[in-house]
Amino acid sequence: MRRLLSVLISVFCVLLALPLWAEVVRIKDITDIEGVRGNQLVGYGLVVGLSGTGDSQSTLFTNQALANVLAKFGIPVDSQLVRSRNVASVLVTAELPPFVRNGERIDCIVSSLGDAKSLQGGVLLLTPLKGVDGKVYAVAQGPVSIGGFNVGGGGGNQVQRNHPTVGRIPGGAIVERAVETNFFNAARGTLTLLLRNPDFVTASRIAQAINVELGGDAARVLDANRVEVRIPEHYRDRVSQLVALLGEIPVTPDAPARVVVNERTGTIVIGGNVRILPVALAHGNLTVTIRTQYEVSQPPPFSPGETVVVPETQVQVEEQEARLFRVESGNTIDDLVRVLNALGVSPRDLIAILQALKEAGALQGELVIQ
Repeated sequence: MRRLLSVLISVFCVLLALPLWAEVVRIKDITDIEGVRGNQLVGYGLVVGLSGTGDSQSTLFTNQALANVLAKFGIPVDSQLVRSRNVASVLVTAELPPFVRNGERIDCIVSSLGDAKSLQGGVLLLTPLKGVDGKVYAVAQGPVSIGGFNVGGGGGNQVQRNHPTVGRIPGGAIVERAVETNFFNAARGTLTLLLRNPDFVTASRIAQAINVELGGDAARVLDANRVEVRIPEHYRDRVSQLVALLGEIPVTPDAPARVVVNERTGTIVIGGNVRILPVALAHGNLTVTIRTQYEVSQPPPFSPGETVVVPETQVQVEEQEARLFRVESGNTIDDLVRVLNALGVSPRDLIAILQALKEAGALQGELVIQ
């Protein structure tokens, strides 16, 4: 009963610490397990069977690679004499996921390296994929799917859909070497959760939720990005089940008060925790129109003057009547959006208003301009 009462008190304290408006997510949706990661692979290969859309004769490395392939089949050819438009040099990339074993298949991406027009209908020849250590971890081969087409006609007419010089081979690479994944420290009997968005508050809530689930002080916060979990004795031989259990624990992440502005695209994302101090806001559009009309000035007959073109410029300025709005203390971002919609501002104008609010000290949050 004493243990049950302690657990109930801990749950009650966690619930009191959570804001009522926050969203609840699973731990596995906002964290990763330290040591569980993929590995990048890359290789050089040739795509053959193209319909005259391969690399040109000026792509010397393609000619040399084709000559090397033919030499392996007992057909020595001088690379300077190669005249083929049905072959393209490509770089093959793939990611070796964690926990894969020998013989499993993974997807790979094929990207043109030369001046090929399209990889449509091509087949990738056997290509070893190497890791950063230079060892071969997979081999790729198969037909390339570009998900589009590139058709050229007479007179320079051309129809293209999607990107024809980058393709994909689903399941086109076979794993030849497995990478051992150690996702827990056997010597210390711990595993570490990594937050995808580091935050001390979120890390603290994750540790509290795990301690409520496992009991005691099994989890502790190392920093804003890491939460260390001590593996209980009855889970020492089944750590995978413990990871599955931890991943399903609900927790409420904390989001910083942040406004992200992309001036290139006019995109504005405002976090729900942003607050506005008391401020009066007015906005009016100023439109300046400059119109130039060319007139012909012609002198009287038999006069010494010349006919000239004279530009006549008209400048017109229109200013939209602005209304003054007041944002009260403690108002949320919903109130600000409602006021700005009443003003009828565009995304470009909203960017300027947010910058002015930040300069005035009324925007309680971080303003990030990309």
